[in-house]
Amino acid sequence: MAALRSLALLSLIFGGAALVPVAAVVAESVAARGDLSPLDLKRVRAVTKPASDFSKPEAFEAMQGGAGTSTKLVNRDAFSQISANQDFAGEDTFKLGNALFRKFWVSSPASTEASDGLGPLFNARSCQSCHLKDGRGHPPAQGEPGVSMFLRLSVPASTDEEREALAKRTLLRIPEPTYGGQLQNFGVPGVEPEGQMTIRYDETSVTLGDGTRVALRHPTYGVADLKYGPMAPDVRLSPRVAPPMIGLGLVEAIAPEDILSRVDAGDADGDGISGRASRVRDPGTGETVLGRFGWKASAPSIKVQSAEAFSGDIGISTPLVTDGFGECSLAQRVCRDAPNGVQPGLGEVEAPDPVLDLVTFYSQNLAVPARRNVGETKVLTGKKLFYGAGCAGCHTPKFVTSREALDKAQRFQLIWPYSDFLLHDMGEGLADGSTIGDAGPREWRTPPLWGIGLTKVVNGHTLFLHDGRARDLTEAILWHGGEGEASRNAYAAMDKADRDALHAFLESL
Repeated sequence: MAALRSLALLSLIFGGAALVPVAAVVAESVAARGDLSPLDLKRVRAVTKPASDFSKPEAFEAMQGGAGTSTKLVNRDAFSQISANQDFAGEDTFKLGNALFRKFWVSSPASTEASDGLGPLFNARSCQSCHLKDGRGHPPAQGEPGVSMFLRLSVPASTDEEREALAKRTLLRIPEPTYGGQLQNFGVPGVEPEGQMTIRYDETSVTLGDGTRVALRHPTYGVADLKYGPMAPDVRLSPRVAPPMIGLGLVEAIAPEDILSRVDAGDADGDGISGRASRVRDPGTGETVLGRFGWKASAPSIKVQSAEAFSGDIGISTPLVTDGFGECSLAQRVCRDAPNGVQPGLGEVEAPDPVLDLVTFYSQNLAVPARRNVGETKVLTGKKLFYGAGCAGCHTPKFVTSREALDKAQRFQLIWPYSDFLLHDMGEGLADGSTIGDAGPREWRTPPLWGIGLTKVVNGHTLFLHDGRARDLTEAILWHGGEGEASRNAYAAMDKADRDALHAFLESL
């Protein structure tokens, strides 16, 4: 049934000129894809060209995750559904991965041999703790420890060896010498947590074109209660909230040519937008490949991102990141000497095969929810304003995934992520002072917008951007600078009715 649904949807999208004007192709600068025939390429160009008619929805616009789109009832579990076109075997694998994603790890040694190995330093005890309900994290409230948000730590390269490692991409950043690559605010018994993140907010007022005043909060980050001595004086603190998990497998299935074709590093077309690709080294193959995951596009695949999170966030070793002591630095002897959870009868790491593969499969198959109210006049007006303000210049509405995607459920799907997955200069206001691989301090990967309208339903808040500083969509847009400044100014010049229409469009995603 799932396979028939996929074929039926694709035949409707690509099977008739009445639905898809094949002759209407996008610019020839779009790169040819090795997975497509010339006829298929022509059709893909036609179906992914930017919208020009805003009087009605585009064909299949509501199915923003392709045939895998979830049409389940909208509630707190809206981000936790399996891709609708997965088969029965896939559903079983998904359920096993879900159990491991929710699993609480415990410190070593423990009677539950398959569950020990936590830490010794950590930020969370499970994947689900950060990605609550598979959704978006948030900054800690006053007096609350950070769980779904943490601080990345780095220092400038100071030796030829470090500079060479960055140039070769064997490292994407230089960890702080004592505290490593991120501040960990929990420790197992007998191991002191590294310290606590502090946040101070200062508010500034912005006046929009119609006289509306909006307060923006500007965060200042620090560290307190450091247990292993002072940090390096040139340490850079870079906050991160956990992003939503939906649609990751579809993002992975986008042909790299389609992402790279949107690179315009020198702004050759003069539109003020100059997206850059992030190039990272895949630890599994050693090859330099396109980075497309994480706030700075620093991970090449969901499997790599999952392995790094297991190690850095929970302190669990996997076949890709094998240190049983997790993120403990050389200076943290008590941490490195603590017992680990490796069980010789199970494997050489704390989470041996197939744990990582199961969690990866689960992460690849969290379905994108169907859009709502796509035909409402207000939503269509907001969509037109979105395009008119230039937002689609970075938030690319749609792609057709590769025919060669590893999972057949993600092959050749028309999807609507509203992201180009490139790095963009977002201005000094959002700069974090940190260079991660190819991403400079002011650069961020365009985050997908699908599911953004369900953030409050799933996670109970509307805190956006990489550090949750924006308390609603208005603040998130007004923080856009750099390459996003023209769109930000267009939004600020709108009257309330137009801003409300734009919000209605975003909330329909």
